[in-house]
Amino acid sequence: MRFIVYIFIIFAFINYAYAANEPNAAVQKISLMHHPYSQINQNGEVSGAIVDIFREMKKQLPFKLELVGCPFSRCVRMLEQGEVNAMGGLILTPMRQQVMQFVTPPYMVLTSSFVFYAREDSQLQINNYDDLYGKKIAIMRGAVHFKRFDEDDELTKIAVLTESTAINLLLKGRADLVIAVEDTADHAMSVLNQPANKLVKMQYRFNDTIYGYLALSKQFSVTPLA
Repeated sequence: MRFIVYIFIIFAFINYAYAANEPNAAVQKISLMHHPYSQINQNGEVSGAIVDIFREMKKQLPFKLELVGCPFSRCVRMLEQGEVNAMGGLILTPMRQQVMQFVTPPYMVLTSSFVFYAREDSQLQINNYDDLYGKKIAIMRGAVHFKRFDEDDELTKIAVLTESTAINLLLKGRADLVIAVEDTADHAMSVLNQPANKLVKMQYRFNDTIYGYLALSKQFSVTPLA
């Protein structure tokens, strides 16, 4: 069974001061947070467009890299704790700025919508924000959406590790809605052959321009290699 680990790239550089001066130094540990266009199989093997690009990058870098997959929330926590040293594709928030160092300007701009999916047979209608109240909404743990939604403690949110898990909860009737970025979610479902035909998008959506940043751990940000 394949699954998606959402949003972009994480780098972890171990013994970085030595490696910066010694191109053939010991292998540096790299944690790769996979883009929605990539996936991990049951054997832990990674594949996809971002992985292919990253492997080409490795050929030009003066140190060696190792690819490791991890769920989004775990990778963010590892970055905060300095267990990995950099992560790409993060949305900048004041809270995150307290525990990690963002590199500006953002390297990714995605114009899309945050949308809500329901089961096709649920007959739910979400026509405006207020219709979200009283519904169980599956979200990806650690993810950032739009300000009103993220800060609204009156909504019932069910946090899970991956978007794939959120969709499974929805299909099993354990959640009423799933929130996701429309462009990446639609593609992810097609890559993983998920039953998109059993889902329907709600009328209400939040249009936004999403900026993706490279963020460094506080410990790594003050090193020469950073």
